[in-house]
Amino acid sequence: MRIDLHAHSSASDGTETPAELLATARAAGLDVVALTDHDTTAGWGPAEAARPEGLTVVPGMELSCRWFPIDQPPISVHLLAYLFDPLHPGFAAERSRLRDERLERGQRIVEALAADGYPVHWPEIVARSDGGVVGRPHIARALVAAGVVDSVDHAFATLLDHRSPYYAAKVDTDVREGIALVRAAGGVPVFAHGLATKRGRVVDDDAVAAMTQAGLLGVEVDHPDHSEAERVHLRGLAADLGLITTGSSDYHGTNKTTPIGACTTEPAQFEALLAAGTGSAPYRD
Repeated sequence: MRIDLHAHSSASDGTETPAELLATARAAGLDVVALTDHDTTAGWGPAEAARPEGLTVVPGMELSCRWFPIDQPPISVHLLAYLFDPLHPGFAAERSRLRDERLERGQRIVEALAADGYPVHWPEIVARSDGGVVGRPHIARALVAAGVVDSVDHAFATLLDHRSPYYAAKVDTDVREGIALVRAAGGVPVFAHGLATKRGRVVDDDAVAAMTQAGLLGVEVDHPDHSEAERVHLRGLAADLGLITTGSSDYHGTNKTTPIGACTTEPAQFEALLAAGTGSAPYRD
């Protein structure tokens, strides 16, 4: 079996609709794909309706969180949440708050860029999102379309980088609170791309242990942004802490160059994840 447990659609910052994403997954020979859009479950219904025969779809989400070290600035971390109840009141309210944060942050970034003469306009960017959760990738695509940058990657490396004067932070969920919400909704929380040092600061092993004590059930080990040494370290840490290990592409369509199925999850680990989720069920034959 080929299992990819991290992919994004146009419901957040991917470039393919849920139906197109599933068609891409099937064409790539995947048996299982997880839909994990940022802070939203809006793609779940369309994905269930469009699921190709023979493809198992795991309903999930990527939750924006923060780890707060003592006497240090907070570190951005992401949780992959699988098989939770989308109607759980506490978790639904937090997702709504996070989507509002993304919108407000995006508007601040665009208005700052426009004030300095960059040809980007917030209403146009929102309109082009087709109702998805608007984030920096949408702004990046607008900058590409305007000829300001060569690519989405170029935009993130320059004008949208966290060191850029145009960068704006958002108020993310404390990761331990996020874990508690996912578990309360019957879901399976998995730490996403946790040692991707190429993205910036990462948490240490003590933080992952603390997250495990808070209810974390898995770590994403095989990810395109993890070096081989980082994968080896995470796999050993997961073994020590008794965590499920996953692998995935973090596919975003044309927003990233990584193909779907670039990294995959072992079937036994997938079965362990399925056994832990009680809030919803996979879409399958």
